Amino acid sequence: MSVAGLGAGRAGTLRRPSAGGPGTAGGSARPTKPRTGWKSLVALLVVAGITVWSAIAVGVDFGALIENANNASNTLIQLVQPDYSFFPQTVPALVETVQMAIIGTAVSVIIALPISFWASRATNPNSVALGIVRFVMNVVRSVPDLLYASLFVTVIGTGALSGVFALVLFNLGIMVKLISEALDGLDRGGQEASLATGATWFKANRQAMLPEVAPTYISQTIYVLELNIRASTVIGLVGAGGLGMLIDKVRTFYQYHYLSLIIFEILVIIVLLELLSSFARKRLIK
Repeated sequence: MSVAGLGAGRAGTLRRPSAGGPGTAGGSARPTKPRTGWKSLVALLVVAGITVWSAIAVGVDFGALIENANNASNTLIQLVQPDYSFFPQTVPALVETVQMAIIGTAVSVIIALPISFWASRATNPNSVALGIVRFVMNVVRSVPDLLYASLFVTVIGTGALSGVFALVLFNLGIMVKLISEALDGLDRGGQEASLATGATWFKANRQAMLPEVAPTYISQTIYVLELNIRASTVIGLVGAGGLGMLIDKVRTFYQYHYLSLIIFEILVIIVLLELLSSFARKRLIK
């Protein structure tokens, strides 16, 4: 047989299809897709059952909502018609709210920074101290800001000071959790290099980890300030100063046209802080 004939024979052999097509015994069979539709249906029924049970337990009554729709409409009409003549009376409480938020933020973020390094696995090699710090911070974070405010109002008395103490504790738990988790996710190459040269953990963390976590720290500080503006209006309902006390006063007398003005002022402050936060993040990224 010639060389050309041998090559043609091999090519014909390579082009010859297999004895069985796809899906047959001689071919590669596709795996059967498992059917999970019944699991989704069961999960949906469980969620629906829990929702109905919860609605019955708390006494949800849609009939009462329909019957009181007229009252709701009157309230909404007042809410969409703010009385701007009331603005001068809101200025002292508004300024006090901002002052409470600024002081609470400043004190809490200063205290939270060193505690965050103690609460991070990446920066604290002592497992015992790490566990203690994390447990204490979990306890601090589990208490609502309104409960903190109620406790301090009972101990110190009504006013902005009680609100500031409540905000500091409330912010402390949040900041430590956010910053410690950010530290856990950082690249530890610089820290390991510093430790390899004989630096202590404190110097390694200060030289390698602190500059890396600084943008997150600044961003979260602005977020906590924004959070405090909203929180200070709520804790004021129990006598902890700020707009909350004024809100409680106008709400007691059903002066919803005044209440809508206060809500609008809070909205303006939150929007301005959001713009500041966006600007700061862009500057940090650059």
